[in-house]
Amino acid sequence: MTAALEFRDVVFAYPARGPRPGFTIRDLSFSVGAGQIFGIIGPNASGKTTLIRLLSKVLEPARGQILLDGEDVGRLERASIARRVAVVPQDVPAGFPYVVEDLVLMGRFPHAPRRFFESDADRDEALRAMATAGISELRGETLDRLSGGERQRVMLARALAQRSPLLVLDEPTAHLDLHHQAECVALLRRLNREAGLTIVLISHDLNLVAEVCDRLLLLRAGAAAGIGRAEAVLEESILTSVYRCRVVVDKHPTTRRPIVQIAWPDPEGR
Repeated sequence: MTAALEFRDVVFAYPARGPRPGFTIRDLSFSVGAGQIFGIIGPNASGKTTLIRLLSKVLEPARGQILLDGEDVGRLERASIARRVAVVPQDVPAGFPYVVEDLVLMGRFPHAPRRFFESDADRDEALRAMATAGISELRGETLDRLSGGERQRVMLARALAQRSPLLVLDEPTAHLDLHHQAECVALLRRLNREAGLTIVLISHDLNLVAEVCDRLLLLRAGAAAGIGRAEAVLEESILTSVYRCRVVVDKHPTTRRPIVQIAWPDPEGR
């Protein structure tokens, strides 16, 4: 069966700039099956955001292939990629003087990139996406009046309006309180199970990805430190080596999924 997303021996390098060292994605290979929830984790500057940029064709690999449903991303136009992949960024870009409904409607652009005005069908899709993301009451608000969590849900609604079969989320719970984190997880599971969306979840929250993801990719300095089910990847010795701090991995009493805790240093130095 063709994978929804596949990286084959991908190499990419940022050159060094002044005191800042270069960074390289090195011979990275992994695949995401259709209908899976796939988590990408790793320390800061391990390459997580670079993978999104490569997948979106913002960056192009120096070597290797990135495939969407078996087709090489390098041969696809941007609009075609956007019809296949919807990305929810971690932050809304500054200086967006739009009301919520207009921003969500931007998700419809890849379906008619040469059209200047939205159709009734586009507006119906945007209304459905806002209802799904729980922001219908915010449709007339400007972004600068919204909280970080509300803006995050607006960006999710824009991605849902794209109606793409692959949804990529960068730190989707970063700005959310506990209640909205639970709502976000419930929504992702529903989209995956009922709508059949393939989801790639990039997160620093190891317990979140352990709970919701079918498989994980653990990155370290642009290379894969582990790929597989959470039980295999979230292992104490692996995480201690990658994150350079001591951790304890237990099991959730109900789901039996891994729970990762930091072994905090003794403040007395004992």
